[in-house]
Amino acid sequence: MERKKRFAAVFLDRDGTINEEVGYLDRLERLRILPGAAEAVRRINESGLKAVVVTNQSGVARGYFTEAFVRAVHDRIRKTLRREGAEIDRFYYCPHHPSEGIGEYRKNCSCRKPEPGMLKRASEELDIDLSRSYFVGDTLKDVETGRRAGTKTVLVRTGYGDAETIADIRPDCTADNLLDAVRWILKDRA
Repeated sequence: MERKKRFAAVFLDRDGTINEEVGYLDRLERLRILPGAAEAVRRINESGLKAVVVTNQSGVARGYFTEAFVRAVHDRIRKTLRREGAEIDRFYYCPHHPSEGIGEYRKNCSCRKPEPGMLKRASEELDIDLSRSYFVGDTLKDVETGRRAGTKTVLVRTGYGDAETIADIRPDCTADNLLDAVRWILKDRA
């Protein structure tokens, strides 16, 4: 008998959801945390939910930056949010691209969104019940990822979210930003 997973989580896209969308974030000085993002993550923490970042980073495959740089960005985000009393439980990223890239990074994989591989890995490693969890992102690809993993989904209008056309893929909620998304999540859970 499979044991019931204990935790629910809010999975967060990175670029355009937590920090400003700048295309390929290839220099630390281009990193800007969006207004309200730290408060949103802090509210996730205070609610007892896990805060987990999942992000495609095909700039690695394309040779724009290294995996070490991606980890440096995540370290900077972690430290910046921590100063505001907010904590990310874990960062997951996919460095691959199916048709562009160099060496081992050019491949189809189960971790590149909209595939749910990063969420499934987090579920196993952090004891997360995906059916009680949420995915917040700024693209329909994020919404599709959450759907494939069995989470509820929120599309934020920051990043690319304002330009996304909702067709067959409909989020459970559309919010102006991450803080509004978290407000909806906490209300939905109540």
